[in-house]
Amino acid sequence: MKDFPSTLAVDAASCALRSGDVCRAIELLEQGRTIIWTQMTRLRTPLDSLQTRGDHAAALMKKFRDLSSLLNKPPANYPEATQRVDVEAEETRYRRLVEGWNRAVEEIRKIEDFSRFLLPPLFSDLQDAARDGPIIVLIASKSSCDAIIVPHKQSPTSIQLPTNLEKLKILVVKLQRTSGLALIKALMELWDDVVRPVVENLRGFAPRGSRIWWCPTSVFNFLPLHAAGAYRPNGESLSQQYISSYTPSLTALMRARRSHDKSLSVSFAAIGQNHPAGHSFTLDSVEPELELVQRLLPHPPTISFTKITSADATNSTALCALRDNTWLHFACHGTQNFDEPFNSGFLMRDQPLSLLDITQMDLSQHQFAFLSACETAVGDSKTPDEVIHLAAGLQFAGVKNVIGTLWEVEDSTVKRLVEAFYKNLCGDGIMNSKRAARALHRAVQSLAGDKDMPLDQRIVFMHIGI
Repeated sequence: MKDFPSTLAVDAASCALRSGDVCRAIELLEQGRTIIWTQMTRLRTPLDSLQTRGDHAAALMKKFRDLSSLLNKPPANYPEATQRVDVEAEETRYRRLVEGWNRAVEEIRKIEDFSRFLLPPLFSDLQDAARDGPIIVLIASKSSCDAIIVPHKQSPTSIQLPTNLEKLKILVVKLQRTSGLALIKALMELWDDVVRPVVENLRGFAPRGSRIWWCPTSVFNFLPLHAAGAYRPNGESLSQQYISSYTPSLTALMRARRSHDKSLSVSFAAIGQNHPAGHSFTLDSVEPELELVQRLLPHPPTISFTKITSADATNSTALCALRDNTWLHFACHGTQNFDEPFNSGFLMRDQPLSLLDITQMDLSQHQFAFLSACETAVGDSKTPDEVIHLAAGLQFAGVKNVIGTLWEVEDSTVKRLVEAFYKNLCGDGIMNSKRAARALHRAVQSLAGDKDMPLDQRIVFMHIGI
C-alpha cells in the first residue's frame, strides 16, 4: 500500500467526470478506495449458495474458504535478525496461496450466476446503496472538486464545487485547531464552498427532514460536513434540513444493510476503562457514564445488560464482550496510531483493544456501537481513502451503526450528549439500531441552546452506517 499512489482513485474519478461519465466515476472510486477493507471482506465472502450447485461447486467452495482463511491471518512481523532465506520462503508461500486463491475465484466465475463473483460492482448495483436516501460522494483532486448525488432510481447528478484541493487542506487545519468564532467562520466556509451547493441540488431527491449519507474522499474525510451552516441569525444550516450519516464506501453501506436485526431481545455491553495501562491520568467520567447508560436503557427482558467496569476491563474481557454482545458502548480513552493505523485502539487496563484485534472478529450480527472515546473516526492523512480508523473498522467487521468522534471529547460533553442520545434512541422502550442517526441528530439539536457546551464539542460525534 505504501507504493500505491494515494490519489489514483480520485484522479481517475475526476477524469471520468471531465469526460461526462458520472456512473464510471462512482465505479472507479469503489474499485480504487478502501482497498485493505475490501480485500479483507473478499476473504470472508459467504458462499452457502454454491452448496446447491453440485459436487464440483461444493469442492470449489471449500477450497476458496480454506485459502481465504490462510490469507486472512495477520502478516508475520520478522525481527531484524531473521535470516533473509526464511523471509523469502514465507513470501513465496504467500504468493502461492494468492495464486491458488485467484485460480479458485476464476473457477467459481465459470459457474452459472457467479460470473461477476468478487468483481468490482457496476453502478447499477451500487445504486441500491441509496435506497433509504441519497448518497453524496465528494471528490477532491488537483484538477477539480466535485460532488455526485447518487439517488436510488434516478440518474446521478454531478456538481462542480467552488473550491479547490489547497483551500480544502487549509480548511481542514482551521477546523482541527480552532474554536469559538474562528470555528464558526470555518464552518460557514464549509457551508458556502461545499455543502450549500449540494443542498441546493438535493431538493429534487430528498424531502426536508429526511436522511442523507455522505461518502467523502481525500481531504473531505476530515471535514465535519454534518455541522456546516451559516451561523448567524436566520442563517441556514445542513442540520436544519437533513439528517446526516457517513459511509466509507457505497459497498460498505450495502453490506451493512444485509442483515439488520429487529429482534426484541438485545444483548448490550457497556465497557469502561478510566485508568489505562501506561498512563498517569484518570478519566473521572467513565464509571458514572456506564451507570448512566444502564439507567437509560430498557429493562430486562428487552435487554440483557453487561457492565464491564475499569477494574475488569482488560483486552481479553473487552474482546469477549465484543464477541458476545451485539450492542456496545465504549467509555474509555481512544488513540489513533498514524504510523501503524491497525495499532489504533481503545486503551484497557493491560493492553489496548486494537483495530487489528477487531478486524479478526466476525461482527456480522452486531447492530450498534457507541464510541465514547477521543478520535475514533479520524483516519490517516497519508492514506485518507483507506479510511483506517476504529469506527470504520467496526463497520467493516460487521457493525451496522457506529457513533464515532472526530477529535477530543470533554467529560462534561459526553454525559449530556449520551443522556440525550439514549433518551431519543430508546426512551419508548424499543431498541432499533436504525434509529441511531436520528437519535444523534435530535440529541445534538436539543443541546444547541446549551451555553455551557462549546460548539466544537456539540459537533464532535458522527454517525456511520445504516
